[in-house]
Amino acid sequence: MLDYVIRGGTIIDGTGSPGRSGDVGVRGGRIVDVGGRITEPARQEIDADGCVVAPGWVDIHTHYDGQSTWDDALDPSAANGVSTAIGGNCGIGFAPVRSGDVDVLIDFMEGVEDIPGSCLRAGIPWGAWETFPQYLDHLGSRKWSLDIGTQLPHGPLRLYAMGERGGRDVSATADELRTMSDLAREALAAGALGVTTSRTCIHRRASTGDVLPGTYAAEAELDVLASALRDKGRGVFQVVPSGVVGPREELGGERRTSVEEWRLLAEVSKRNNVPMSITLVQLKHDPEEWRRLLGFMDAANRDGARLTAQFSPRGIGRLVGLTTYHQFQFRKTFYETLRNLPFEQMLEEMRKPEVKAAILADGNVDPSKPGSGESFGFERYARDFPYTFPIKSPMDYEPAWEASVAGLAKARGMDPMELMYDLLVADGGRNFFWILSTNYSEYSLDHAAAFFRHPDTVTGLSDAGAHVSSICDMALPTFQLMHFGRDRTRGERLPLELIIAKQTRVNALYYGLEDRGALLPGLRADINVIDMRNLGLKTPVMLNDLPGGNRRVMQYAEGYVAGMVAGELTRMNGEDTGARPGRLIRG
Repeated sequence: MLDYVIRGGTIIDGTGSPGRSGDVGVRGGRIVDVGGRITEPARQEIDADGCVVAPGWVDIHTHYDGQSTWDDALDPSAANGVSTAIGGNCGIGFAPVRSGDVDVLIDFMEGVEDIPGSCLRAGIPWGAWETFPQYLDHLGSRKWSLDIGTQLPHGPLRLYAMGERGGRDVSATADELRTMSDLAREALAAGALGVTTSRTCIHRRASTGDVLPGTYAAEAELDVLASALRDKGRGVFQVVPSGVVGPREELGGERRTSVEEWRLLAEVSKRNNVPMSITLVQLKHDPEEWRRLLGFMDAANRDGARLTAQFSPRGIGRLVGLTTYHQFQFRKTFYETLRNLPFEQMLEEMRKPEVKAAILADGNVDPSKPGSGESFGFERYARDFPYTFPIKSPMDYEPAWEASVAGLAKARGMDPMELMYDLLVADGGRNFFWILSTNYSEYSLDHAAAFFRHPDTVTGLSDAGAHVSSICDMALPTFQLMHFGRDRTRGERLPLELIIAKQTRVNALYYGLEDRGALLPGLRADINVIDMRNLGLKTPVMLNDLPGGNRRVMQYAEGYVAGMVAGELTRMNGEDTGARPGRLIRG
């Protein structure tokens, strides 16, 4: 007898093949039959008539390094159809760690990924591990709603191997490189799925605003990480390169263009014969640079490199509002007299004409912490009104300039800053706005469609678990299916089989996870049943449910009829069933 039959859906199996009607049979956590009419009886049937039946999403770019130690639900990923999440990205994480370095690693994560330090101190069971294998053993003792895998981050590795020197912009000695090499091999042998590093100046420490250690690491240090992967014979080297925030970034006293940075990474990949996943976005200063980088990648791969571009399918930006960051948070009147008031009292004061006039006339005070999660570089985006959009329901994820605050202000004959103020305090003061800082330079997602179609790309960058009060990209798996597969009007739509393959089998195989990512007999029964007609994203909400009472933005999805992980129903009609079949994945 089967455990489940998913009956009568359109099966899009994750391999890129066209959809077909039929049933899916599940027994013992595995798929045993796909397609046609299944006659074998089952303990439970799931009606998928009118629905798409697809593999569970494989999200390769999350930051559940801390959350996975205190939370077993792992929303928002579980609510958005994810069945496998991979963490340890961007060179930051929590192992290896000596007891005296806990605050430093928290500082890294708070500054780079905007997870409050007080949350990490309260939620993580510090002292339960020191080495990376011990960290994996701790995760291996836990159960979740989905599977978790993780990678070895460069920042903690460097700090552990180099001591206090590892937290500064200094070159590693030969002995320190050997120590890093030994630790990397130890982590990969224990089951790390890869190694990760960050080379962009946007990633900074919370306490000082200094760049993340390892940003300016010499090529020899990158070779140490890559050679460990080479000798293991599997795993991915994930890199956030320089050049993702501007035309040129300082790298160890040199000035390198993006192509020069990619050339360096290509040489590391080629020399060590390792796959390298490199973040690729469209930039405002040069909207066509992505084409040159893809062209360079193609040539480098023909020459022996193994580069893959990791992309986001939509504009990348920050949520702003009175319940999170906003354009007036450092104005003198607000900062000194309003920011600590109860919300309703603060809103009442902000609605007074004389208070509005004072705030609009004020200058900014200096943020209390230059690189903290509180400021998080917000001053760089605050006046970018041509790329600031009110969030409505349903949300337009490919908006034109006319829908921006700048466009609305022009239509109303207003100053954009004054209109922004009025919009913030309207409707109970709980509106959100979206400031698109990158990956949306020409008010179009045509470049994202091109990313999807390129054979050497992987979809990622959801950052699920991170940027908890400022960015809401954790719902990317749902977004790309509904927008590019159903809703897009300002450009081509993409075949569902392509979108689904890119976030299932392609990502799974990229990390060597051959047992998942497709609806094929013998593979894990990680399955989504999706009502495409009603698939959607709800308006983001602010919750205060993190350890220590800290806040986070959450975006739930609708239209997921059922979600299955390892043959157990974890979601039914959008609700958590309480099942926790998720386990640690070891490479």
